[in-house]
This record gives sequence, C-alpha cells and structure tokens, in this order.
Amino acid sequence: MERDTWVTLSALQHLLFCERQAALIHVERIWLEDLLTASGRLLHERVDLPGHDARRTSRVERAVLLGSDRLRVAGRADLVEYLRDATTPSGWRPYPVEVKHRRRKLLDADRVQLCAQALCLEEMHGVEVPEGAIFSGVEHRRHVVLFDAALRRLTEDSIERMHILLRTQSVPTAARAPKCDGCSLEPRCLPQVTAGQKRVRDYLRQRVTAES
Repeated sequence: MERDTWVTLSALQHLLFCERQAALIHVERIWLEDLLTASGRLLHERVDLPGHDARRTSRVERAVLLGSDRLRVAGRADLVEYLRDATTPSGWRPYPVEVKHRRRKLLDADRVQLCAQALCLEEMHGVEVPEGAIFSGVEHRRHVVLFDAALRRLTEDSIERMHILLRTQSVPTAARAPKCDGCSLEPRCLPQVTAGQKRVRDYLRQRVTAES
C-alpha cells in the first residue's frame, strides 16, 4: 500500500548525491558511519544546540526548526541569521547558513538543501529570502548561494522526487559510479552486485523477447 509523509531537509542532500542512497537511508532506514560522516556529525553537534545571539543589527538563532505546509518538507537549520531590514513587516529578514565539514566546491546537493531551508523560511515569515550561505568548517569561510529561479525549481522538483520514493517505498537499482567509493553505505549498497543483477535480468529479458 502506498503511503506519503513529509520529507526531511537532510534527505534532499542524500537524494541529489544518489537516489539509491536516499532510499536506503529514508525508506530502508539503513545508516553506516565512516570517518567523514563522523567528523560532520561532531561538527554539527557543536552548532545544533538551540540558542541565540543578539546584536544591534542582527540576531543569530541556532538549531532552528523549519517547515513548509505547501511542500510538506521539514527539518532543522544549523543557523539562521536575522538581519535588520526596514522593508519587511517584522523589520528582520532571515538568512540561512548551513555548516559543512569539507573543503571542496559547492554541489547541487548543498545548494538544494539550503534553498529548501529558504523556502521554509519564506513561508514561515512571509518575506523573500534571496540568498544564504554554506560555511566550510575546514576552510572557516562562507560561500554565498543565490536562490534564483533555476535553483528554486530544482529544489521543488527534488522534494517531489523524494516524496515519490517515500510514497512508493521504492529503492532504485544501483549504478556503479566513482562516487560509490566515498559513500559510507557502499558495504550495504553493494553496487557491483546489484548492478550486475540488473544486467543479467536485462540480458535474459532481451533473449526472451528475441526468441518469442
């Protein structure tokens, strides 16, 4: 029987990295930790304690709960900075900041996860959120992300794709790729085995079709 539920913000990054990984984690509930994921978890533990800092022109909220009824997506933002802005009804404009433990160029997965936070904030506060930032814990620097129309479309499409996986309880077949070597779930995913099984099924199906 099909079912539907809300999508978590973290699921979007898994989805953009690999749909099979997203399904293994969020449908099959499989999770394995390696050095990279452990380092990221420890970094997030330092910023995931709820709290706030107030200044004259801004305030910072940590571990902010977010949600969108329209998109049926929810989760928690590492940091949301509220910047003074006289053009908004409340006098503040939210600015989401996502913390990542790595030194490399931004991926679509990073941008989509951050943009989803912005879409939640826009619905919650009734103001436009035009940009946010990814903070690299290794580099100790920010990378600004603009929430343009293309990124917003990609984000909403990704949310819908994740809803479909959850609703149908689907686990896509593995497709071996270089990124598999850096995935903590590789020992449980077994891309060589499952991809090989698919090739055998395709071969047998082609033979049956050709002989019929």
